[in-house]
Amino acid sequence: WSWWDLIASLKSELSGKFERLIVALMYSPFKYDAKELHDSLKGLGTSEGVIIEILASRTKVQIKEIIKAYKEGKAAFATLCVMGALCLNPSSVRSMPQMSMGAVTDVFQSQALYAAGEKIRGTDEIQFITILCTRSATHLLRVFDEYQKLASKSLEDSIRSETHGSLEDAMLAIVKCTRNIHNYFAERLYHALKGAGTCDGTLIRVIVSRSEIDLNLIKAEFLKIAGKSLSTMILEDTSGDYKTALLNLCGSDK
Repeated sequence: WSWWDLIASLKSELSGKFERLIVALMYSPFKYDAKELHDSLKGLGTSEGVIIEILASRTKVQIKEIIKAYKEGKAAFATLCVMGALCLNPSSVRSMPQMSMGAVTDVFQSQALYAAGEKIRGTDEIQFITILCTRSATHLLRVFDEYQKLASKSLEDSIRSETHGSLEDAMLAIVKCTRNIHNYFAERLYHALKGAGTCDGTLIRVIVSRSEIDLNLIKAEFLKIAGKSLSTMILEDTSGDYKTALLNLCGSDK
């Protein structure tokens, strides 16, 4: 009796969204992310939102593991996926008087982002990708602040004006995750639940992947965004055993 036998047995006994949720719970976190990436890439079309969510919110170590199987892709978006897996050192810069090396690096890289986007006709996408995908969150937050001073606008606004499509979505996701990863996931859940119909794939993936990590913090951000609790919206938008299982994973609202 193997793990695969258990999955097959569950699939034979369950169906629909409830089956998808229960099967997702059977995977280890790394295997689940790999499965979601694989499923998003197979068949006709690509579920780029899934790829962006996973690669923008996981650590470099995690990304290095789950991206090994995917070596080729589409232009700059594929480059972003690959760069997300690399652990490169920040660019070296010459020291300047009365500033620490860290502060110099922050200024240098905010200037590099500005020169790659707002200052030129067109956008040097590789420069954006390299800085966003190879720097620590603490470092990037300082770079964002320096960029705001230099460009008199947020990096997010520059990304929206200088890029488009999947690359824009991916870069914005990285910035959002850097600023407040709990708010990022809360937004994902809110958009999955609001309006007509429910994006069950996103709902399941976020709740399963974050349930033992930071779901309570995500729930607090969700309440700020939606004006109601995550559990309340799940009650309104789902039904049956699927609803019960989701609510159990979410836990109490208190």
